[in-house]
Amino acid sequence: MDYMKQLYDLAEHSRNMAYAPYSGFKVGAAVKSRSGKLYAGCNVENISYPCGTCAEAGAIAAMVAGGDTVLAEILIIADTADILPCGNCLQKIAEFGTPDTLVHSADLKGNIKTYKLADLLPHNFNAKEVKHA
Repeated sequence: MDYMKQLYDLAEHSRNMAYAPYSGFKVGAAVKSRSGKLYAGCNVENISYPCGTCAEAGAIAAMVAGGDTVLAEILIIADTADILPCGNCLQKIAEFGTPDTLVHSADLKGNIKTYKLADLLPHNFNAKEVKHA
């Protein structure tokens, strides 16, 4: 089985585990780290909407908890076409990826579109902009 199928299947499984009782909009994400390991996350809503967690953030947190800190690719899946990370998640992807990091958008029919992070977030906030004391 090729890694893209594994990435898709892992994201799809995670989507099925999502906790989305308020919006009904389930999202799953799977990341491939530079080491080749795969990690997953799903959206977890909360009655206080700002307290929820996006699937991308969950997958990235799992990657970091697993000991990896370099993101090679991420696949996001939902029941709609062209699901893309929100601005907050794009910044999280940028934190651990590079401008060439691949962002795959998938639907439940297996349709996948691929973008480079730089195309989705061309001017991300980065460490060069932070002055250390």
